[in-house]
Amino acid sequence: MKEFLDDHFLLESPTSQQLFHDYARDLPIIDYHCHLSPDDIAANRQFENLTKIWLDGDHYKWRAMRTMGINEKYITGDAPDHEKFRKWASVVPYTVRNPLFHWTHLELRRYFNIEDALTEESAQSIYGSCNDLLQQPEFSVQSLLRKMKVEVVCTTDDPTDDLVQHDTCTDLHDIQVLPAFRPDHALFIGSAEFLDYLGSLEDVTQTEIRSFDSLLAALESRMDHFHQRGGRIADHGLETIPSVLHRESEVAKIFAQKLRGGLLSPDEVEVYQSALLYQLCIRYHQRGWIQQFHLGALRNNSYRMSKLLGKDTGFDSIGDFPQALALSCFLDRLDMNDTLTKTVIYNLNPADNAVIASMIGNFNDGSTKGKIQYGSAWWFLDQKDGMENQINALSNMGLVSCFIGMLTDSRSFMSYPRHEYFRRILCNIFGHEIETGQLPSDMAWIGKIISDICYYNAKQYFNFS
Repeated sequence: MKEFLDDHFLLESPTSQQLFHDYARDLPIIDYHCHLSPDDIAANRQFENLTKIWLDGDHYKWRAMRTMGINEKYITGDAPDHEKFRKWASVVPYTVRNPLFHWTHLELRRYFNIEDALTEESAQSIYGSCNDLLQQPEFSVQSLLRKMKVEVVCTTDDPTDDLVQHDTCTDLHDIQVLPAFRPDHALFIGSAEFLDYLGSLEDVTQTEIRSFDSLLAALESRMDHFHQRGGRIADHGLETIPSVLHRESEVAKIFAQKLRGGLLSPDEVEVYQSALLYQLCIRYHQRGWIQQFHLGALRNNSYRMSKLLGKDTGFDSIGDFPQALALSCFLDRLDMNDTLTKTVIYNLNPADNAVIASMIGNFNDGSTKGKIQYGSAWWFLDQKDGMENQINALSNMGLVSCFIGMLTDSRSFMSYPRHEYFRRILCNIFGHEIETGQLPSDMAWIGKIISDICYYNAKQYFNFS
């Protein structure tokens, strides 16, 4: 019987162990998509306690606590931080076979060298020990990034963000902190907050937005703002890619109707979104940016809880939206006009793995290695089975050797052991196939493939120096 979380955790053969320890374990991390706070990085925040750094904003933990019947006051409510942590600790033993069980104990080990299991009984001791360490200089935010060998952090930023924190971070010579352009609020014309958002965009650009063309001009000025600060990535969180052929006059009419406070039909919303996303993507191509599409989340399902706590508080799930036809039409339209830039596509529904893995091959044109990428297993899928399935789908229908690997997609500075988790799973897949004769036992070559997936492919793809 193996010891829990030993040096060979998830590595089921000597070959897998060699691949991980020799070719993957010590590589730096390029986190090309996350939701970390640039404010905290710029200020080099020292978190007050373990609850603040570990539980605040973590929807994964919140969902588990609710499932175990924990009252909301101990999750997002006003209970004292030490009580929130104790409640979380009481839940951890019941998360067995959920990735939270692995992540929790990996994070305690990698950041705090704590090997004890987290339980309600051990909570007070672990909380005290970690809080003492969190007050030390080596546990400031920037120090934690260095501890995990993070070279690049790409945050997720609205076009209206001023990015002053990113300017401050230019002094961090060993860590690049770069903005990523996320224009979702400009796309969601059907939302009740859309007109208020336009007002914010007007304020930051000092322009009046009274037409679709003036909206495009305002967003383009913000792209330039991002570009000047090193931003080269745009990201979008969508149920599906909107792809409806339209006339410019039709789009202008829809936008004017919204400005007057009129209600739009679902078809009109899709026409507007198709037009805006297409125009944005053309402009990404002009600037040499990379575009990312996160597809398939069904968000804010509980009206009652979303009304109580706000959006994006842990009531999202996998959607079963049709993806293939609209995605193909959208990418093809850009490709026909030679305006399809490097693209990363993530799916949330595992039923779409083969759809996306096969789709990317349609638009790889020989101009760039791995130009169109099937993104890493995302959100509900960034666990062992999800990662294995994504890697296998990409291997079977594309070239996994061109894959740009893992990201955190996290709001927590303690999430970086997820890269280790991914690397162990990747090495175990390759190691197993070497051991069974499905791959040659050329460790130098297979080791290079592993290193490329874990680090070098992303470094080259995003042009990080």
